[in-house]
Amino acid sequence: MWSLRRSLVLPTPETALPGRPEPIVTPGRHAVTGRPLAEPYPAGLAVAEFALGCFWGAERRFWQTPGVWVTAVGYEGGLTPNPTYEEVCTGRTGHAETVRVVYDPDAVSYATLLRVFWEAHDPTQGMRQGNDVGTQYRSVIFVRSAAERALAEASKAAYEARLRAAGYGPITTEIVGPPAPPFYFAETYHQQYLAKNPDGYCGLGGTGVACPVGVFAPEVELP
Repeated sequence: MWSLRRSLVLPTPETALPGRPEPIVTPGRHAVTGRPLAEPYPAGLAVAEFALGCFWGAERRFWQTPGVWVTAVGYEGGLTPNPTYEEVCTGRTGHAETVRVVYDPDAVSYATLLRVFWEAHDPTQGMRQGNDVGTQYRSVIFVRSAAERALAEASKAAYEARLRAAGYGPITTEIVGPPAPPFYFAETYHQQYLAKNPDGYCGLGGTGVACPVGVFAPEVELP
């Protein structure tokens, strides 16, 4: 990943790059599972999207989670349609590096995915993650329903209490949606990058503080 210091301020509609009307890539198949990256997905599966820093390492955390059917990386939460990686890195698209997680709700709960998200990174760092600095590395949960938002907010509150007790500052994670904004697939070489390059860079590092799944919003159930 590019580790040079980038903009820490999100662009406005006036300063954002224009992008393009057509996708920059046609998604293929997952390098580990062989499953298709793009919709349509099999009936009964659900989609969740998380931004937690460099998407190379973040995607691996999720594809290794039992119950996850397929993962893909892309750009979400910005203003520029169909951005390229180089454009996102300028800070002038507003997108965060994001992992799409397609999962079987009967095999893994959304609450468990939230735990993976919280524990895989430090959500108190604002526009950065470790040595990766810039708006594209910010922490975001993109939610697709009111039920998901309730679980995300409850998990944030529960985890923030644990982090504060451990000496960390407030969580800076955004919760966006519903509806979730458009997800744009990243270039092919970014997909499952650490499977293709086992010794490749991974800048993710969690806090070591466990997320208390099972105690936040137990009365909220996803459809």
